[in-house]
Amino acid sequence: MSAYIPKKLRKLVAGRAKGHCEYCLLHESDSYSTFQVDHIISLRHGGKTNPINLAYACLFCNRYKGSDVGTVLLPKHDFVRLYNPRSDNWKEHFDWQGLEMVPLSNIGEATIKILDLNSLERIMERQILQEAGRFLR
Repeated sequence: MSAYIPKKLRKLVAGRAKGHCEYCLLHESDSYSTFQVDHIISLRHGGKTNPINLAYACLFCNRYKGSDVGTVLLPKHDFVRLYNPRSDNWKEHFDWQGLEMVPLSNIGEATIKILDLNSLERIMERQILQEAGRFLR
């Protein structure tokens, strides 16, 4: 679901994120695609278009997330919400092991799963950035 994001609000969200995707930490200058403003809680689920519900996201994170707010983790079949950049601390839910993002919590595990943060393409992208001295964790 799409919503018009006023230019001023888009600028606030991008500035607050310092040009980084708030999910995978990729910097916009290292991406071929313009970053997008993501509704953390999608409009479909009653989320609003206001600063507290918006995050700066790379094309891949935003597309994979879609309108999802969580996922079921196996084997227990527990529903776990996704990481929320406005209320969660990234370092409490994620860490790096080489070029792979590893979960430190169920929220981290759910987010890595839904956003496909360790796909071969994303790891290769990090490797290229690391070789260029741009993958700074």
